[in-house]
Amino acid sequence: MNLAYMIVTVVAAFFTGSAAVFYLIGHEYPKTQADMKGIPRRYVPVLGLLLAAGSVGLLTGFALPAVGTAAAVGLVLYFTGALIAHLRVGSRNLVGWAIFYVTVLANLALNLAESTTWW
Repeated sequence: MNLAYMIVTVVAAFFTGSAAVFYLIGHEYPKTQADMKGIPRRYVPVLGLLLAAGSVGLLTGFALPAVGTAAAVGLVLYFTGALIAHLRVGSRNLVGWAIFYVTVLANLALNLAESTTWW
């Protein structure tokens, strides 16, 4: 197993898992972000569950590569939706988004390069 793939996977799982915890414990930051983007607060826990599922899926990918790939694709789509939500309301504060997006995109690329089942 490629060391870069392992490191990026653990970092991406840590980032998304940490964000999931903030969403699921009811921290104020995700709520204010949802308000700013016009997303009802009742969806904040759902977004947290999606992040948690993605985080667990990335780590499961060490044993089941197809699950890791699916999780990485899901997280890339999640953060693409986050970008659309930011741009829709005119938010240009995209540094946090970019860190998450680049991390999960790098994970997807390394995951596909590592996996021989997709070729």
